[in-house]
Amino acid sequence: MDRPNPFFRNKWSKAASLPMMLIVWVVFVCGTIWTVLFSFTNIKILPLFTPQQWMDGFVGFANYTRLFKTDRWMSCPGITKILTEDWEFKCAGALPNMVTYAVFSIVISVSLGFLLAVMMDQKIRAEGVFRTIYLYPFALSFVVTGHVWAWIMSPEYGLQHSIRQLGWESFTFDWIADRQMVMYAIVIAGIWQGTGFVMALMLAGLRGIDEDIWKAAKVDGIPAWRTYLQIVLPMMKPVLVTTFVIVTSGAVRIYDLVVATTDGGPGISSDVPSRYIYQNFSANLGQSLAASTVLLVTMAIVLIPWIRMEFGKKSQA
Repeated sequence: MDRPNPFFRNKWSKAASLPMMLIVWVVFVCGTIWTVLFSFTNIKILPLFTPQQWMDGFVGFANYTRLFKTDRWMSCPGITKILTEDWEFKCAGALPNMVTYAVFSIVISVSLGFLLAVMMDQKIRAEGVFRTIYLYPFALSFVVTGHVWAWIMSPEYGLQHSIRQLGWESFTFDWIADRQMVMYAIVIAGIWQGTGFVMALMLAGLRGIDEDIWKAAKVDGIPAWRTYLQIVLPMMKPVLVTTFVIVTSGAVRIYDLVVATTDGGPGISSDVPSRYIYQNFSANLGQSLAASTVLLVTMAIVLIPWIRMEFGKKSQA
């Protein structure tokens, strides 16, 4: 007896998803290809995709060379000093700012999220109330979070002003107005919003651990902290990797939090790639497309290992 063609299996579900698949293909895939190809041209306005337009405006890697020579994108004067008398390493610009935000947000939010999840996993009273409180910031938009933290960290009427009115005249918290510290102020706002979501992911992973493992650890006399670090964490590897991908992708495309908090200031000291691309889109389209391609490559470096790990094992199984 002939087996039915697997192509026609769940045909109505496939038919229902066809419009979304077409939208994804046209908007995302074709748009990505268009962006990468025209990043090698000197176009100034949005063109149609024709081979003749691409050949007439082709400039090779000139946009990328110009991009990385732009101080607003990346300036690392400290690199030249490393090989001489001074071991200072300091970079500024949109790309280093994004890396700073990504590193601190990943390390701190994942660490705090795991600690909060461990605390919630102790079957504490009013767990639902605490879980709601921790998740509440994630329900807010980045625009609201940015405006709230811009007010809190404002030297004129925020936390610094309030504490000085209480008598501590020497108290200083003006990071949002300090060119060297402004990105760390944005990191605080981002961690405040995202840690609750990380906690929810970690708690879901902890609740998926078999109870027999905990019982065996107690019988062997293993302390709780060693059980979490040496047994539970390795078993939560898929959850950790997924959390890392989500937090990293959010850090790479950060835009609204920066605009709402500092609008890239003071000056351009808190500028990020997404804001740089948006502001240069109409003035220098080719260079903006090159910057977009750099972000695309950055996301690919993060996502491709995760995709191979998640789907490679399933295909082999």
